[in-house]
Amino acid sequence: MYIIAVYDVDKGRCGKMLKLCRAYLNHIQNSVFEGEISEGKLEELKIRAGKIMKNDDSLIVFASRNEKWLEKSIIGSDKRPVDNIL
Repeated sequence: MYIIAVYDVDKGRCGKMLKLCRAYLNHIQNSVFEGEISEGKLEELKIRAGKIMKNDDSLIVFASRNEKWLEKSIIGSDKRPVDNIL
């Protein structure tokens, strides 16, 4: 599945969430990530994020079966182009 994930956490936990999300997805802008991920890996990401987050923190995941069903427009500069090179 293709997802877009956005987190909002206290500044003391931002580094941990950034590192975690980068391990699973492409970092596209500040606390925004996107990419293909299996259901199992997504569940793993959610569990690991839950261990980092506290009461007022959040992780929002927008899921689509395939990237082709998602239209994306970028207004202004694309600050972090997706790196598909392995």
